Amino acid sequence: MSFPITSIKSFVKRLSLSFTKESGLAGFFFFLVLCSWYILRPVRNEMAVQNSDILPYLLGAGAFVMLLLNPIYSWLASRKNLRGVLIGCYSFFIINLLIFITLWEFFNLSSAVWLSQIFYIWCNVYSFFVVSIFWVVIINLFRGDRATNVFGVIAAGGSLGAFLGSEISKQLASTFNESGIIFFTSISIIFLMAALATGLILLNRFVTSEDIDKAAGGTSFDALKNLISSSQIRSIGLYMYLWTAMMTVHWVTSIDIVNAWSSDGGDRIIFFSRIEQTVTILTLFTQFFLTSAIIRFAGPKNILMFYGFIFMGAFIGYYFNPSIGYVFVITIILRLFEYGINKPTREVVFSYLKRTDRYKSTVMVDTFLVRMGDFTGSGFILLSKSF
Repeated sequence: MSFPITSIKSFVKRLSLSFTKESGLAGFFFFLVLCSWYILRPVRNEMAVQNSDILPYLLGAGAFVMLLLNPIYSWLASRKNLRGVLIGCYSFFIINLLIFITLWEFFNLSSAVWLSQIFYIWCNVYSFFVVSIFWVVIINLFRGDRATNVFGVIAAGGSLGAFLGSEISKQLASTFNESGIIFFTSISIIFLMAALATGLILLNRFVTSEDIDKAAGGTSFDALKNLISSSQIRSIGLYMYLWTAMMTVHWVTSIDIVNAWSSDGGDRIIFFSRIEQTVTILTLFTQFFLTSAIIRFAGPKNILMFYGFIFMGAFIGYYFNPSIGYVFVITIILRLFEYGINKPTREVVFSYLKRTDRYKSTVMVDTFLVRMGDFTGSGFILLSKSF
């Protein structure tokens, strides 16, 4: 009996290391960031359905925008400390949201197809940059073993934010056909402003850390240079590119099924919101109680490799059962593994990188290479439809 008792005590002790004031505040920071994004996410999905015939081109445009923004971000990171990076990036996106509200409401462009296409591209940029900048802050504050202990709890805070954001979006779905994005973007701004304030409070708790008060240094093209010259960054980048391409093949395939299932935008937003909420509930339990233990037990290498087998099973399932029910189930499985296990594992790996790479290369990988994976995956689907 002593062995299981000892194991339980060890598990409880390790679990207690995950729940600290700093990890709680960081989790609340992530809660606000993802709530801001998940309010917009079902709207982004609806824009994808409306423009499904040109989706690969929109994803390609998103990748190009990411490529343009990365040197600008690297320039900012070279000259500003973590506070400056956080303030600069989040303020930029808050202003962007205000511009969209102005165009939609005051210039009466709600029916303009080109505006919905630009909003879709921008949402993809927004989602990856605001989350990536959050993780830049976190991996510079929590390093090594400490990262393994707390990243599950921090990610759980994000899952709660995703759940609330999806619920808010679902409640606002009835306003979409009449008012468009106005209510969605306005509430998203409030949460992103709160996230910025919380992030600055978190940084103040680490005021003695040299990583906060010093800029990363270097040049605007460090991320691109390191991607080419560093085998470690290349391997990480290739992995991100491949899994994103496979996720996009799944996503574009599911979009066609959802489009055939219902022609009502409000119904589709509710469907997407229900997926997000189901994922959040399951992911939350995993992140709170299992993520850290799984990372320690399986190791980052095995966890990252396992993703390929999950995708293999997903695509076989699409061949035999291309239904709305299967879209619901397999999307939940893929996102549960991604958010509950794979994403925290990648961030633990990122926390061991050298300082310049933690600031710049991780953002390059999380934004441009991920968007290129999207573009490649959608291009693969487009090519397959031509035969």
